[in-house]
Amino acid sequence: MSDKCVFVYSEQFLRYKFHDDHPFNQLRVKLTYDLLRTIGALDDRHVVPPRMATDEELTLIHDRAYIEAVKAAGRGELSETAAANYGLGTEDTPIFPNMHEASALLVGSTLTAVDYVLSGQADHALNLGGGLHHGFRGKASGFCVYNDSAVAIQYIREKYGLRVLYVDTDAHHGDGVQWAFYDDPNVCTFSIHETGRYLFPGTGNVNERGHGAGYGYSFNIPVDAFTEDESWLYAYTMALREIADFFRPDVIVTQNGVDAHYYDPLTHLSVTMKTYRAIPKLAHQIAHEYCGGRWIAVGGGGYDIWRVVPRAWALLWLEMTEQSDISGPLPAAWRERWQPLSPVSLPLEWDDPDNLYAPIPRKAEISEKNAQTVEKALYFIRSQRRAGT
Repeated sequence: MSDKCVFVYSEQFLRYKFHDDHPFNQLRVKLTYDLLRTIGALDDRHVVPPRMATDEELTLIHDRAYIEAVKAAGRGELSETAAANYGLGTEDTPIFPNMHEASALLVGSTLTAVDYVLSGQADHALNLGGGLHHGFRGKASGFCVYNDSAVAIQYIREKYGLRVLYVDTDAHHGDGVQWAFYDDPNVCTFSIHETGRYLFPGTGNVNERGHGAGYGYSFNIPVDAFTEDESWLYAYTMALREIADFFRPDVIVTQNGVDAHYYDPLTHLSVTMKTYRAIPKLAHQIAHEYCGGRWIAVGGGGYDIWRVVPRAWALLWLEMTEQSDISGPLPAAWRERWQPLSPVSLPLEWDDPDNLYAPIPRKAEISEKNAQTVEKALYFIRSQRRAGT
């Protein structure tokens, strides 16, 4: 087990809670933490507490007026009209008590991860409480109040002066991060996600390539609904390899939403744990090949919190700490502890069965369409290479 990794964690992450029936449920972080503790893959020397982001840090991305509105909303002092202007009080992002404090802690936890890695105290850092990639400069969106990844990237740029590769494997397009750096040639964003034809936020088209000086540094691969492991991993592997070689980052930040899984209730993709074994493995390789090992990873989407998220996020930490050869049964103690609370039967194994779902009749058509999308996404890099620039 590698000692050069940190796991940012606090039970206070659970305070970021909209209401009992909302799909975004930070209990998933505790489930993952407990699974890793149960198998002996996480101990006290790895776990570090988060800090709260300051208002000044939040203003690296967010408007001060918006921050004040979030504070007022959390105190019950923001009018319904004003809240609507800031994307607060919606079905996706309801107001809850002390929402500023809960949200600023998630941002601070990602900044904690950044400082551990970039001060040299750790090679890799994981903050599963983060990954809220839909937040905008002055507006909440898609379960996200503040955008911890965007704040962290701007923090890296200003404090450490490093070039950042942001990789987003959530099933939803990483729109908030992309638009925050759309004109910045020192931040390269890559998002692979379900096509916006069927899914929020409806953006992330292959032709969203950046603007001005940032043109050519935004990459999107919108995959078709019902995409399976083989096609998804082909797109991810082919694209990330070429993007990293083109951009040559100083540090990699990965957003690790796990809502592309077949079981996820909010999306329409069909990947399994095979994909969630492979995603961090390649990110880990890229970190060492280009970034001197510097890798900051955050959480993200994932709405089957019982059967999918704990296994997938545990595999992320296990890869990060060079313990990724685990397989076979999940620990009985963990299953027995959480089964009484789960509305579904917890999985028995780390991996999914081969017959998890019926064969997809359009598999060949979907795979071919995704391969064409990869070619379009990488056209800019390949044209630059042919031109010798």
